[in-house]
This record gives sequence, structure tokens and C-alpha cells, in this order.
Amino acid sequence: MSTLSLAHRLAGAPKAATVGLPAKEAKSAEESTVARQVAAAPALASAPAPAAAFVLVLALALTFAGATTAWAQASPAAPPVAQPECIAPAKSGGGFDVTCRLVRTMFDDARLVASPVRITHLLGGIGAVAFHSIVATRPADPSALVAFSAGSLLNLAQGKFGPYTEKDVRWVASLGMDYGVVVVRKDARYQTLKDLVSALKANPNGVVFGAGGTLGSQDWLKSAKVSRAAGVDFKLMRFVAFEGGGEALTALTGGHVQVVAGDASEAAQLLAAGAPIRVLAVLASERLPGALATVPTAMEQGYDIRWPIVRGVYVGGKVSDADYRAWVESFRQLMARPTYPKQRAAAGLFPQTLVGDALTDYVRSTMADYRQLAGEYALRVPRAAPIP
Repeated sequence: MSTLSLAHRLAGAPKAATVGLPAKEAKSAEESTVARQVAAAPALASAPAPAAAFVLVLALALTFAGATTAWAQASPAAPPVAQPECIAPAKSGGGFDVTCRLVRTMFDDARLVASPVRITHLLGGIGAVAFHSIVATRPADPSALVAFSAGSLLNLAQGKFGPYTEKDVRWVASLGMDYGVVVVRKDARYQTLKDLVSALKANPNGVVFGAGGTLGSQDWLKSAKVSRAAGVDFKLMRFVAFEGGGEALTALTGGHVQVVAGDASEAAQLLAAGAPIRVLAVLASERLPGALATVPTAMEQGYDIRWPIVRGVYVGGKVSDADYRAWVESFRQLMARPTYPKQRAAAGLFPQTLVGDALTDYVRSTMADYRQLAGEYALRVPRAAPIP
């Protein structure tokens, strides 16, 4: 067999099955295949040294070409801008900040941006100021992602974002699910949720809730549900409003309030940092994994109180279709990477990944539920009819 024929056979030989393998494993598989083909070729052993060198160079070129292709296939799609900004509509330490820091981790880890995603804290109205800023002044800016949560949707459903609705922005991605928790200081006399409910029954004025947001916010509603479980009229509930869950939990550790109905992600990070708090209950259908695995649900303790919290990002309503699709596809692929579950868990979030149209449908359905809930608690409801 001539050297040229052997080269043709190597070039046309089937490669190792690398579909679905990580780039490194795919490369190893192809290298092994080429090595076996070269070793099995009898003509190579008797070929002149220059010919053997030619075949070896050709085999290596084919190997690295295949590895490069595998790497290109594994690399996530790039966002539409080189330097994205993530706007957290509250102070550092709260759930919005958690979302933006997760976004930065995702894009940095995949090396899809020139420099770390810039995080901007734009306070006001638990998302209202940020929403207005994007809709009114940056509606077509593809560089600005805005963090949102169930709390944002709840306030939007009550008309707290002015004349705007969920149709005024484009919903990009839900990064995960968070859940409500009931938190007290570690040295509090309440050891269980039942203890807290009993204290509320005995003396409603003796318990002060801290809430990340004002009347009608999600922290206020979680608190109102606890009060209702105690048979206490939520209108008589004592609470202090703060700008975000992080600030409310800080007030709790300082002894300024007795209870915070906050978020699991925030509480888990405080526990990991050694904060003197105790989580009495998680407001989920079943226990959560990780740092809060030993904390019983409210349902386990006899109280049907649940509060799931979607966390994600949106862009302005006039961002072009091309840029919007680029964001959606980038997040879709980043959340499909094997590294993402660990990144999400580090942020205290739990599985729920929706992008593009799927997330938009989820938001519309959730908004309808929140409008109904607002009516039950006599909260302000917008005049505009819900989206059909």
C-alpha cells in the first residue's frame, strides 16, 4: 500500500463516536482511534521515515480538527453584546443581587464576555424604578438585563409599576426557583412555626415582622399568610418595610424586628456565613435540599402556606428580535451546561429553567394568579384587564 493510499484511508476512516461527549473526552476518543489505525497499518512500518512522518502529521491534524469541532459545538452561544449589565433593583445582599451574581458567574465561567458582567443596584419600589428606567429610557438597549422575581410580578399585578404591564418588557430566562421561609433570630423563644403562631394568637401586637417591601409585597403577603394561620386579621399585623430582603434580614439580626418571612436563598447564604438566625419553616411543598434540608415545611407543621419564587431576567420591550433571540439562546445553552446545577445551588436556587416563550407564558399565568390573590387581600388591582 502506498503512503498516499494509507493517508487517504486514514482521512476517510470513521472517527470515534464523540457525539454528546465533552470536548476533552471527544478529543481523547479520536486520538485513540487514529492511534489504533496507524498502529494497524502494515505499510507504515516499512515506509521511509519522511513518509511515516507525513502520515503522523496528517493523523494529528485530523485529530486536532475533530477536537476543535467538538469544542465549537460545546461552546454556548454568545450574548448580543460584549459587555452586559445586570440591574439588581434593590440593595446588595437580597434576591435580586443573588440573581445578578449568578448571571455574572454563568457568563464568566463560559468566557463569553470580555470582562465580568457589571452589576448595578437601582433601588426603588422593589423593582418599580428599574422597570420604569428600562421601559421609559432604555427600551431598545440589548446590553441591560434586569433581575426580577415573584415579588416584581406581584407588584406589577397590583399596578405598583404605574401604567406598565408585563407586555412592556421581554422575558428572557428564569434561572431557578426560590422559596419563602420564616426566619427568626437564633436566640428567639420561637423554636417552631407552631410556637410563632401561638405567640401571634396570644398577642398579635407582640410580634413585629420585617418585610422586604411595603404593603402588598411578597414578603408582606408571606407574613400575612402566617398571621392568617394564627387567626389574626392581616390588617392588624405589625410590620416594618425595608428596601429588599437583605435589609430586612439585617434588621432581624440586629434585633429591630422579631420575624422575617424572607427567601430561602438569602437565608441559606446567611446561615453559611454564620449569621445568628433560625429558619422555622420553608414555604414549599416538600423539604428543600442543601443547607435547609433539616428545616420542616410549613405544611409538615400543619399550616398550608406555600410561596414559590421565580428568579430570572428580562430586557426592554423594544429590544430587537435578533438580540432577544441571542439572549434567549445564550441562557438556554448556559443552563444546559454540566456546571450549571452547581452554580445554581451555590446561589441558593432550585431547578426551574424557562426561556423565551415558555417563560413569557409562565409570567402571564402567574400574573393572573397574583391579580386574584391581590383581590383576596384587598390590595390595589390595576384597571387594565389581565392578558388573555
